Amino acid sequence: MKIIVCLGNPGPEYRETRHNAGFIIGQAIADKWSFSDDGSKFKARIAGGLVNASKVILIFPQTFMNLSGQSVVAALQFYKCTLEDLLVIYDDFDIPLGTIRFRTKGSAGTHNGMKSIVQLLGSSDFARLRIGIGPKYPNMSVSDFVLARFKSDERKILDEMIPDSQRCIAAWAVGDTDLATRTAAQTGSNTPQKDTEQNNT
Repeated sequence: MKIIVCLGNPGPEYRETRHNAGFIIGQAIADKWSFSDDGSKFKARIAGGLVNASKVILIFPQTFMNLSGQSVVAALQFYKCTLEDLLVIYDDFDIPLGTIRFRTKGSAGTHNGMKSIVQLLGSSDFARLRIGIGPKYPNMSVSDFVLARFKSDERKILDEMIPDSQRCIAAWAVGDTDLATRTAAQTGSNTPQKDTEQNNT
């Protein structure tokens, strides 16, 4: 059993915002592998399916970002999974849009959802897939930037890296973390950089 936690904020007002990149990638996983909608549990939306013959549960916390750890802890306890079975997908404005990065462990950084998860688990030794949404526009605060909706050209770039995200997740699901790391590292090299001086308010 594998658990993939996709971070975002619930509600239509947050749909398509940069901070919901985890939700967007999670839905792409569910669509590709025809996951079943398993309703609500652990203060989250749940979906289940198979990825390369590995049973996977998708968790979409509905607690808002800074309480995401509540859903993660409850799911791990219910399914009797370890940290080795956990992958968290979330947005990161410190890496460029169109780029993903996979790590088997690491710090929470500045991401409030990850901070909540690390705090409640008491460990940061679990896999994570960071979805690049950066660079942050210099004329915007962090909160304004991550809670703003993707512009149409940005959304197109995000869509173009979804297949790489799916390949990375497929490798992780069967335990090939080296392939997952290499797959993620290859993204973004041909992605045009955003104009960081534009007004995006």
